[in-house]
Parts: sequence; C-alpha cells; structure tokens
Amino acid sequence: MYDADPAPILQRARGRASVALSLTGGRTRLDRLHQAGSAKAFLPRVHGAAPEVVFLNTAGGLTGGDRFRFGLDVGPGAAAVATTQTAERAYASAGGVAGMEVALTVGTGGALDWLPQETILFDRSGLRRRTEIALAGDARLLWSEIVVLGRSAMGERVETLDFFDRRMVTRDGVPVMIEPLRIDGAVLARRDGAAVLGGARALATVALVAPGAEGAAGRVRDVAPGVVQAAASGWDGKCVVRALAGDAFELKRYVARVLAVLRPGPLPRVWQI
Repeated sequence: MYDADPAPILQRARGRASVALSLTGGRTRLDRLHQAGSAKAFLPRVHGAAPEVVFLNTAGGLTGGDRFRFGLDVGPGAAAVATTQTAERAYASAGGVAGMEVALTVGTGGALDWLPQETILFDRSGLRRRTEIALAGDARLLWSEIVVLGRSAMGERVETLDFFDRRMVTRDGVPVMIEPLRIDGAVLARRDGAAVLGGARALATVALVAPGAEGAAGRVRDVAPGVVQAAASGWDGKCVVRALAGDAFELKRYVARVLAVLRPGPLPRVWQI
C-alpha cells in the first residue's frame, strides 16, 4: 500500500522595492534605490519638473502567500509622482492570502502624487493591503485608488473574495485620514444594496490632503461624472472624492478628469486610458 503523495509546496513571490528622493540644487534627485525579488522600481525620463517613480511586480500578479512591499521617501521640499506600471491583479488563491505593504513619506514642503493604477480582484482571490503615508509639516498629498471586481469584458463575476485594504495618512504623526475597506463574500451577496456597492463593479477614492485642500471640492463637483456615480467632500485640509461605476474603464476616465482638476500636468506616462 502506497502513501499518498504529499501536498506540493507551491512557490510564492516575494519582492521589496524602495526609492528615496531629495531636493538638491533646486531639483528633485534620486538618493537611493533598492529592489529585491519580484519588485522593481524605475524612473522613466519625463519632461516635467517632478520625477516619476514607477513600481512594478514582475511576478505578473498576486496570489495566496505572495508578499510585497513598496516604499518611497520624498525629502523636504522635493516633489514626485509615483504610480504602478500596470494594473495590479489578485488571482484566485489555492490557499491563504497575498500581502502588500506600501509605505510613503513626504517631508516638510514636499509634494507627492501617489496614483497607482487599478487593482483587479478575481474570483476566489485573497489580498491584505496596507498603505501608510506619513506627511510632515505642510506636505501635500494627492492620492487615488481604484478597485475593480473582475473583468466585465470577459464576463467575469466575482462571488467569493477576501479583500482587506487599510489606508492611513498621518501628518506629523497624527492620523488625518483612516480608511479601511473590506470586501468579502457577505458584502458581495448584498452588492446591489445602496449602502454597499449599489451594483457597481468598480469603485474609486481620490484624496487631496494639503493645507486648504477643502477648497478644491467645488471644482471637483463641476467634473461631469457621465455614467459614474460620484460625490466630493471638503473639510479640514482634505478633499475626498468617492465614485462607483459598472464599467471600470469609464470609472478610470472619470478619475483622470478629477486628477486633471487637482494637479497640473499630464497623467503618468504609463497610465492606460
């Protein structure tokens, strides 16, 4: 009698990438670059004053047991735009959840536009993501996050999911924005409810956190939402936009229009619109 074959040990992806920038001679310059495993970071040539930092997961996506960490330090007075090379994809898991940590810091007088491309969640995927952004003094942050439930063009429908996204912004160590997002099977079972997803397949948050940012809410409300459901609030140095849509492409187009109101210059070159 033969013993059953042991369960295979599946290979998991690991990656860490971090970048540090500083203001030197009136220009933001690269101080430090570290990358390991399946995480990469590169700075493409751009024509604007602020450099672009592009993070990349060379594993092609995330699945149960994968672990990634991205970090960016923008020094005092420096400015940068950071994004991801393409949409991040969380695939069906054979066991466990993937983990992603994003740690960003911006020094006094600095500015960061953190504009990752969308995260696509596939059926039976599991992902824990934690984003922490530490601002100092009068630092300015513009941040967008888009989450998509499957690919509508492929007729995909997400029924089972384990997604927890914890987002936190602090200023001088004091929390100014804490936003936990949890989507699981129980939420999906009630996805058509107005207090949940309202039938949407894609959702987005755009936040401007800066002194006087609340004044931008009026300008954002003038952006035509089209088929997107959206609302903007401004208070206490923040302008926050929430948006839902049945089509991820239309939602991303709307987010692009909002970003054009909140920041000068074009979108990151790698953005796919």
